[in-house]
Amino acid sequence: MQEQDNQTPVVDSDIVSSDTVNTDTPVAETATVEAKEVATTEVEAEVEATEAAASVVDAPVLEETPEPVVEPVAAEPEIERESMEFDVIVVGGGPAGLSAAIRLRQLAIEAGNDEFMVCVVEKGSEFGAHTLSGAVIEPRALNELIPDWKEKDAPLNVPATEDRFYYLNSATRSTKVPDPLIPAPMHNNGNYIVSLGNVVRWLAVQAEELEVMMFPGFPAADILYNDDGSVRGILTGDMGVAASGEAKASFEPGYELLAKYTIFAEGSRGHLGKRLISRFGLDKDSDPQHYGIGLKELWEVAPEKHEQGVVMHGLGWPLTETGSTGGWWLYFDENNQVSFGLVADLSYHNPYMSPFDEMQRLKTHPVIKNVLEGGKRISYGARALTKGGLNSLPKFTFPGGVLVGDDAGFLNPAKIKGTHTSMKSGMLAAEAIFEALQAGREHDEVVAYTTMYKESWLYQDNYESRNFSPAIHRMGLFMGGAFTFIEHNLLKGKMPFTLHDNLPDYDQLERAAHAYQPTYPKPDGKLIFDKLSSVFVSNTNHAEDQPTHLKLTDSTVPISINLPLYAEPARLYCPAGVYEVVKDAEGAKFVINAQNCVHCKTCDIKDPSQNITWVTPEGGGGPNYPNM
Repeated sequence: MQEQDNQTPVVDSDIVSSDTVNTDTPVAETATVEAKEVATTEVEAEVEATEAAASVVDAPVLEETPEPVVEPVAAEPEIERESMEFDVIVVGGGPAGLSAAIRLRQLAIEAGNDEFMVCVVEKGSEFGAHTLSGAVIEPRALNELIPDWKEKDAPLNVPATEDRFYYLNSATRSTKVPDPLIPAPMHNNGNYIVSLGNVVRWLAVQAEELEVMMFPGFPAADILYNDDGSVRGILTGDMGVAASGEAKASFEPGYELLAKYTIFAEGSRGHLGKRLISRFGLDKDSDPQHYGIGLKELWEVAPEKHEQGVVMHGLGWPLTETGSTGGWWLYFDENNQVSFGLVADLSYHNPYMSPFDEMQRLKTHPVIKNVLEGGKRISYGARALTKGGLNSLPKFTFPGGVLVGDDAGFLNPAKIKGTHTSMKSGMLAAEAIFEALQAGREHDEVVAYTTMYKESWLYQDNYESRNFSPAIHRMGLFMGGAFTFIEHNLLKGKMPFTLHDNLPDYDQLERAAHAYQPTYPKPDGKLIFDKLSSVFVSNTNHAEDQPTHLKLTDSTVPISINLPLYAEPARLYCPAGVYEVVKDAEGAKFVINAQNCVHCKTCDIKDPSQNITWVTPEGGGGPNYPNM
């Protein structure tokens, strides 16, 4: 892991300079001259307008940023790659991908087709290594996929026994919301408190028993296309490539995995799913997608403080201090373990808001502190979640493939649950694809998946919660909450109109010169922690000598644009200390500590200049979450 800078959100005047950029990150795609001139003009105008606010940003007027020089690169010799062919490839070994693979093999066995080949590629070192969620899950989809899951010892051991909902009025005060006033989707009767990582590991065993071919540690790095533009399969990442881009002695080329259909189940902001949505215009009729960042800590608490089966949720402080929205949870699992976490909507406005530090100071509130104090933090992690709901769902079919799970965005934001929806989407995709293959088709668009979705309980689940996210974003916490209560408790999800939220998350930051700067508590190593020690307990690791998987389209943007306008928010929204602005005698530099990355994708989503692209690192890199 790399050292990180002091997280105090202060921008010093002597680090704002357009000619002191220094980054080892290669330029992934050079911005056009016209776009750069527009961005530079905006910075110049903003800096001139805010010179009076010198205590926040005291910067000279910036000159036009020179176009980066891209050195000519010699053509690489073509690499000889092995190819493997399957009936279906599943990209991503989470709940959606594994459910799709299991359902495909179930259907093949029922049809007497034992030669039907399905493979799952997973970028984590093992299935479940990158899985992180609260989690309270609704077993509806699991009941359909594997009806005898209890007899098969699925790790759903703690039924939810009681719901408690709190509004935190301030740093010391709280109000417990009476049960009848809790929105109906927040009730958890019949649900289970689980480690989703362990559920995924169990699902992986079920898939293996059905002879699904499993490839953990093999990230899907690129998409392969047929001559007609349909998806042909995927290319797994090369192994043993140095940071310079040269092959090391340990170099192993990636594989071409070819299939009649490919299911993309990468999770939130999948880097291939993102490209497919753009290539095929899948979101042209949808609202912009919206996201949250979920941060989780797993704690072992004193037995006398543990109430197995209790589910606690809350809103309010500390996010209200920065005008942000989101909520927290405390789930009392087995073995005196408690899942604690915060979801912060990435539509927040204040560039000085740090989701990680908001989570840390949340623990100082008596409602949380009384549970965790004296306990031991076991693990930490973070990931984005796709929460735009029905209005933001892209079209999820295209020639040769489909999107499932969080790659499309089936999560129910009102329930704060996406496991049952992800699993069901994978099952529906599997049924539609198997039907197409039985008819002798391949590489075409499986439109039956969309039809099956609209005729399923999954569509109804999404439809009833379609107004939740836009109501909170547009009306605020109180009015949005009241709207949600009326829609779900009184109208049973049948509001006669649909709200929309058409402003992307990245386009909502206010200027740093006008923003309130919150004060965060210093780490004590007992209740409050820093980012570096948190990354340590996430078991995150990447090979040091490999190309960075965090690509800048234009390496000058962080210092020349994001810093003077937004105090470079990457150093604060990143929950792992990956991004720093450091200064030396030559000026300011934007540093990327890619080894710390927990693969949350927040930078890819929230960067106000949309200048950061997350791609897969070398196979097996990233966090290794135990029991998360």
